[in-house]
Amino acid sequence: MTLNITVVYYSATGNVYALAEALAAGARSEGAQVRLRRVPELAPASAIAADPAWTAHHQRVSSHVPEVGHDDLLWAHGLAFGTPVRFGNIASQLKQFLDTCGGLWAAGRLANKAFTGFVSGQSRHGGQESTLLALYNSAYHMGAVLVPPGYTDDAVHGAGGNPYGTSHPSGPDGLPPPPATLRAARYQGVRLARLTARLHSADLIHTCAAAERPEHAESLMGNTE
Repeated sequence: MTLNITVVYYSATGNVYALAEALAAGARSEGAQVRLRRVPELAPASAIAADPAWTAHHQRVSSHVPEVGHDDLLWAHGLAFGTPVRFGNIASQLKQFLDTCGGLWAAGRLANKAFTGFVSGQSRHGGQESTLLALYNSAYHMGAVLVPPGYTDDAVHGAGGNPYGTSHPSGPDGLPPPPATLRAARYQGVRLARLTARLHSADLIHTCAAAERPEHAESLMGNTE
């Protein structure tokens, strides 16, 4: 059974990207096929140029991390989304992409996919949990199945103990995620892959059982009520 995971993220200076890479590595360690995708940048070039870290990261990933498309979501059995914290909410770049998925949502094509999230922001109490909760609103509307890390592994505690998703407080200097936080992100990818595999396997069993059922079985069952 092939298992497909798509990791979608937005990152300005690279911290969310580092978490995305770690989560993707965790999913791959479970045998999953993984697509790492970034959402398009919406900020004006002048804003990016004014921040050397933003400029450097944008140049580094634009050449080797493809931009996400709807086909990447349809291909996947499990989804992970990463975003910086913006006033306790998800970044506009990621929100804009999610807003383009209305057609997929209306057709039910995002339903029953596993879904998890991760974030980074300057302050520990600056909205990291609320950003994850805001991100998960999209999952509810999709009919996706949430797969948060919970407190299911010591790695979660080692990264500050956020049960909603891996989160990194970078501080005023924008420090990159430390090894403990990357371990938590990697574990989140492992957990996503494992639970996605269970969901996908159960879905295949249900589909096969329905296909093998006699055409008149439902009418017979109905007559017994």
